[in-house]
Amino acid sequence: MPADATGSESSSEDATACLRDARRLIVKIGSALLVDETTGQIRREWLDAMADDVALCRSRGQEVIIVSSGAIAVGREHLGLIGRPLRLEEKQAAAATGQIRLAHAYQETLARHDVTVAQILLTLDDTEERRRHLNARATIDTLLKLGAVPVINENDTVATSEIRFGDNDRLAARVAQMVSADTLVLLSDIDGLYTADPKRDPSATLIPEVRELTPDIEGMAGEPPPGYSSGGMVTKIAAARIAMSGGCRMVIAKGKRMNALSALDRPFSDGGAPCTWFLPGAEPRTARKRWIAGHINARGTLVVDDGAAAALSRGSSLLPAGVVSIDGDFQRGDVLVVRARDGRELARGLSAYAVEDARRIMGHHSQDTADILGYRGRAEMIHRDDLVLS
Repeated sequence: MPADATGSESSSEDATACLRDARRLIVKIGSALLVDETTGQIRREWLDAMADDVALCRSRGQEVIIVSSGAIAVGREHLGLIGRPLRLEEKQAAAATGQIRLAHAYQETLARHDVTVAQILLTLDDTEERRRHLNARATIDTLLKLGAVPVINENDTVATSEIRFGDNDRLAARVAQMVSADTLVLLSDIDGLYTADPKRDPSATLIPEVRELTPDIEGMAGEPPPGYSSGGMVTKIAAARIAMSGGCRMVIAKGKRMNALSALDRPFSDGGAPCTWFLPGAEPRTARKRWIAGHINARGTLVVDDGAAAALSRGSSLLPAGVVSIDGDFQRGDVLVVRARDGRELARGLSAYAVEDARRIMGHHSQDTADILGYRGRAEMIHRDDLVLS
């Protein structure tokens, strides 16, 4: 057993309990689980059971986000494209029609629990480019506060490069990183990470817990399976690296069983599902603030008055009223340095405004920003969640 993997049953049980303790939970559902490969039809009974699990999580106060594959797999059947490889434009056409049916299926099944579904289409670029990242994050945060379940899929219909099945593993991890989720569940066609491919090596054993992604761990990933789901363990390990860097724990578990999510609530010794947990060394907010603090190339500087400096030391956000001068050329989402009047660095954070708008509202109260800018922006110049003290 590698030094970074734990094989004891007690350790596995401790990790399994993490699902019940999650505050913000992301569940990634692959095409092979959701769509019958032969008929191209959505597995309604399976989806209903998953919706029951989601409702259970919400009933105990957990926020749930679903990242779902399946649009192309569903759409190709309705366009008569079953049984042969698809060209890029055919994949995009299949995604366009399949996405409607997929969203409707989620809406129907979660409506049984009086849950509102919100559809969000993202690309990996939306999670990497800072301004688009902040816009998507704000939308998802707002939907969760309003009690909705966001259902996210990759925006395949407008992709300009080849669509690759399995990218939703990485997309789910990037969403987890983006919204500071603390738990990511990747439902797969396998119980978790094994020491070798269990289909080829009968001596392969399940690794219940991983705390560090070493070359040995990465080497255990096999080739992608055939069929609609072509992500395989390789993309799941890549997703684990992204999630863990954001302070988010991740679990790989077998998804084809009914109520696969609820099965992770119980320890394996008590009838729960076998799985592999990837456990980071920091919480999501800590990891996010480390990233901000370690950002070398700040794009600008805000100088604040003594009142704002004192408020920052107490953990408050930076409001426009406390800013006395601005230097630099920056856009929304760029990293800024916050300084006191005497030049001391007080903090670093992500700007909620581009420099032109920031200059217009500095020194003004937050309630006046809508009149000054002509639109209702953020109340903060830098929100405390995007701010780390120096």
